[in-house]
Amino acid sequence: MPRRMMQRLDAFMATANAAYYASRDPFADFTTAPEITQVFGELLGAWAAVCWQAMGEPNPVVLAEAGPGRGTLMADALRVIGRVSPEFAGAAQLHLVETSPRLRAVQAQKLPGAIWHDRVEHLPPGPLILLGNEFLDALPIRQFIRRGDGWAERYVGSGGFVECPVAAPAGAPGMESGQVFEIGEMACELVRYLARRLAKDGGVALFLDYGPEHSAAGESLQAIRDGQAADPLAAPGSADLTAHVDFAALARAARDAGGTVAGPVPQGMFLARLGLFQRSGQLARHLPPREAAGLIEAAKRLAEPDRMGRLFKVLAICHPSLPIPAGFEP
Repeated sequence: MPRRMMQRLDAFMATANAAYYASRDPFADFTTAPEITQVFGELLGAWAAVCWQAMGEPNPVVLAEAGPGRGTLMADALRVIGRVSPEFAGAAQLHLVETSPRLRAVQAQKLPGAIWHDRVEHLPPGPLILLGNEFLDALPIRQFIRRGDGWAERYVGSGGFVECPVAAPAGAPGMESGQVFEIGEMACELVRYLARRLAKDGGVALFLDYGPEHSAAGESLQAIRDGQAADPLAAPGSADLTAHVDFAALARAARDAGGTVAGPVPQGMFLARLGLFQRSGQLARHLPPREAAGLIEAAKRLAEPDRMGRLFKVLAICHPSLPIPAGFEP
């Protein structure tokens, strides 16, 4: 098949996800941590307030979220920020990175006064605190496959993969024929940009997402359509396409660009250190028994190792002068 009739996998994924988020309600297909329990956003709001204090309480400061979904995380975070740090609330300028007009309209109902941007790079200059929950996993990836002594890159054509011979990809671990190696170039470029910016203007970026702690061979591209696993290459734009985040590669990219990195650490450990179970228990005491049990169950879902607690990781990119952020203590 002529290459002009094919799309490289990262281009296919970018186009398909842009169409999906522009035309569908993603929360009909999956549920993210902020929708599971209000405590998730509350903890990140308190975490951001502590970081702002460690930054020297700059005024103004850009408070941003990448991929804010329904706006639930930031609404919960702002509620706590207003209570525990009114000065931070007054200094914070709220910015959201969102390309979907449909989701922007939903976010506007919960977050009046927010300013939207299509890209993280379009955020205004100055000190920054950026939150990103399940944002990186939707960024496009490339896939390479070992074939004997050589390599091929996967393109998409006629609803299936087409392999095009290429040179060995940089950073590929020792692999056997038939094994797949994934590279998230867009995610690495993003954290390089953030590391340079944070080293210059000050601040911190926090990412929570799913993936292994160390780079490894293996194919992780997946699709969710109507709440069920689906063929990632079928009916582009009708399913949410995601892939595991390579946290080790992101950490290297951030350090190379001048940032300080904390983590990755398992999400369960991070949230427990921030007080997930204490806060959930505090809220539960004021609820009817069934609702209280649901709140505690939600906390367990986020933190238990055999659920979201181990698969999901947390990574922070910081200005070099900042102390180790809360939740990342050795």
